[in-house]
This record gives sequence, C-alpha cells and structure tokens, in this order.
Amino acid sequence: MFANKQAVLNAFRFRHACKSYDAAKKIPADDFAYILETARLSPSSFGLEPWRFLVVQNPALREELRGIAWGAAEKIMDCSHFVILLARTQAAMQADYEEKIWGSVHGMPSETVGMIQKFFKQFAETDFAIADNPRAFNDWAAKQTYIALANMMTAAALIGVDSTPMEGFQKENVEKLLLEKGLINLDEYRVSVMAAFGYRAGEPKRAKTRQAVDDVVDWIE
Repeated sequence: MFANKQAVLNAFRFRHACKSYDAAKKIPADDFAYILETARLSPSSFGLEPWRFLVVQNPALREELRGIAWGAAEKIMDCSHFVILLARTQAAMQADYEEKIWGSVHGMPSETVGMIQKFFKQFAETDFAIADNPRAFNDWAAKQTYIALANMMTAAALIGVDSTPMEGFQKENVEKLLLEKGLINLDEYRVSVMAAFGYRAGEPKRAKTRQAVDDVVDWIE
C-alpha cells in the first residue's frame, strides 16, 4: 500500500521548477485525474477546503494569460496542463458554507457543527486575528491552496511528470480577465497561485541544491 521511502526521495530529487516543456508530450487523462485527486484529498485548516482549481486548456485563454503572467510566459503554451488555484473569500466562507462542509460533506451532526463553528470563530477573531481583515483572511485561505499545490507536485513527480509553481503574475489583471470570461466570481474566489504540469524539454542544467539539514532543522529535546 505504501511507497518505498527511497522512491519518494527520488521523486523529490527529480522534481524541479521546470523551465521549458515538451509541447508534443501530453499527460494522459488518467494521470492528470490522479494529480487532481491528490489536490482534492489534501488537508486544510478546519477541513474547510477553501479552494477551487481551474484547469486552463484553452489555447486562446492561455495566450491572454501569457501577457499578464510573466512567470508563465515561457511555459504556458507548451505545458500539458495549466492550473490556476483559487482561494475562497471570507464573504463566501460564512455559516452556510461552514454548515455545507462540516455537515453535508463531512457528515457531522448539527451539534458538532455548532461546536466547530464556535472554535473557528475564536480562531479567526483571536488566535490568528483574521476575522476583521478580509485581506488577512484571504491570505490564510491562500495558504491552504499551497498545501494542495505541494501535494499535486509531489504526486506528479512520483509518476515522472514535471511541474512549475508560479507567483509571477499580475494578480489584479488575472482576476479581471477571469471575471470578464465568466470564470470567476470575485465575491467567492481570488487567485492564489498557478502551476504548469507536463514533461521537460530537456534535463536541468544543474543538479538540485538545498541547504544542509543542520542549517534548517533544530531539535528541541
């Protein structure tokens, strides 16, 4: 049932921020469905799943995005699949949404839902102090999408699919374009991050480098 540890580490060493994609190679539908499923199954704070995934395959829309997403300019037309991750807004995550997620999706009884709502209210108002700041709330929701993104990239690497996460875009202009195309309701969602998936056009020019483990890990015994 479980993957070999070395196979997982090999996947992490294989994965890099792919700079150029082979336009002739497409990810099989079942493989990309598997990648999306790892996003859907990802954990989120309070289990609220404050995300949506736009899989942009339309060439004309990709071309329009290319002009306002500099981080994607060299990849968006050649990658197999291009995903825009959206984060749910504070206005769209009120009691009715909470009841849908905790009650209908997770099957919790109404008394449990009420209890969790109180915990979440305290968390938002006191612990993280995001309740009175829509921008801070959106930033918190966007953090959840990065969990899903990381899982997608790892899942892709495990089957030999390359990926590139991207924050290099004009957020306001991307949201305006998606709004004009009828692809987003800005009262419900805002753009969080983007990612390309596909197969590398060539091998990386240098091996992966990272800080030593002792430079990034402290043990508190």
